[in-house]
Amino acid sequence: MSESLSQLYMLNLIVTVAMCFVLIFRAWVEHRNYRIMWREVEWRKSCEVAERILKAEKESFRKMEGGEELYRVLSELFQKVEG
Repeated sequence: MSESLSQLYMLNLIVTVAMCFVLIFRAWVEHRNYRIMWREVEWRKSCEVAERILKAEKESFRKMEGGEELYRVLSELFQKVEG
């Protein structure tokens, strides 16, 4: 009886350690996904700010030499990122 009980304890220990490894792996995956999503959110915020600045400074761009083309290119860049 003691041999079967020690085997049961050993099996319980193995299952517990395996579950611990699975939880650590899942936490690592979630952390990695969170960092990726955080970068996307930050990039999106930066694009929104740049787009607002472009709209506000539209006339300044038009007054500069080559400004209209630069404005068009930047507008396309930030609109494509949003879309």
